[in-house]
Amino acid sequence: MAIDSRHEIPDAGLRIPESQALPCYFPIVATSTASFGAGKRESHDSSEFYARQMSRPASALQATGLVADAPADVLDQIYCQSSESMEQLPDGCVALMVTSPPYNVGKDYDGDLSLDDYLGLLERVFIESYRVIEAGGRVAVNVANLGRKPYLALNHHVAGLLNDIGFLLRGEIIWQKAKAAGGSCAWGSWQSAKNPTLRDLHEYVIVASKESYRRLRKGEDTIARDDFLDATVSVWNIQPESATRVGHPAPFPVALPQRLIELYTFANDLVLDPFMGAGSTAVAAVETGRHYVGYDTEPDYIALAEARIAEARSTE
Repeated sequence: MAIDSRHEIPDAGLRIPESQALPCYFPIVATSTASFGAGKRESHDSSEFYARQMSRPASALQATGLVADAPADVLDQIYCQSSESMEQLPDGCVALMVTSPPYNVGKDYDGDLSLDDYLGLLERVFIESYRVIEAGGRVAVNVANLGRKPYLALNHHVAGLLNDIGFLLRGEIIWQKAKAAGGSCAWGSWQSAKNPTLRDLHEYVIVASKESYRRLRKGEDTIARDDFLDATVSVWNIQPESATRVGHPAPFPVALPQRLIELYTFANDLVLDPFMGAGSTAVAAVETGRHYVGYDTEPDYIALAEARIAEARSTE
């Protein structure tokens, strides 16, 4: 008996293409949650897990089911204004929001906000992002944790904000920027338990959906097989970008939004970055055949982003 070439794996929603179907001489036996876990994920029945109180989602906002097209005049534009109000964008027109918000740590573009004021800014931007994202659309927020005395777990704050707004949390990616500390060391105390200090080699990407875990809009996928396998594990090894080379104090590498865009969007979808900065998200959108729209309050960084976008278009 051969496996059905269109067999669907319930947990992942993944369909096996006919060209990759393998012969199977035993029936697929569904597993279920057991006291010591389950060994396989194929045909795994997770209903018992999701029936438990801890796994029940919080009450959601009223579903809109809205999937709209953005007007042509907003496609591939960067607006010089705060993304707390994105009045150019109608409801439900963005497929994916990818961003790395400023960390409020004293970079050239930062203010000196209290934690409450900083989180209030993020909340207002994320609420407005919720409005413009389509039903089934996604958000991916790159964030680093800060400091040591005390340690500020911004990834927890961002995940909490998204959850409270009404997004459906779906995972946290660890972006590993380096394999090891090399010759650099956050000393604390050397070879002593007195006060050893951890040195971060990673940042986080919080991923969530609006209203539905599945895309409601139909479209053309472009992600290659090996890229899909790399993108669907929770640790991504991507080299950081050089601030000096780009000309921005804290750019994130184009490879990061590019992987998110190919994983979560279809060709010609609209990708939003509400903190556009040096334009990495827009460059990734251009290179993957998507449209972008962005916001930033610094004219110099918008000019930098536009130059990088023009360079990306010239090499298409």
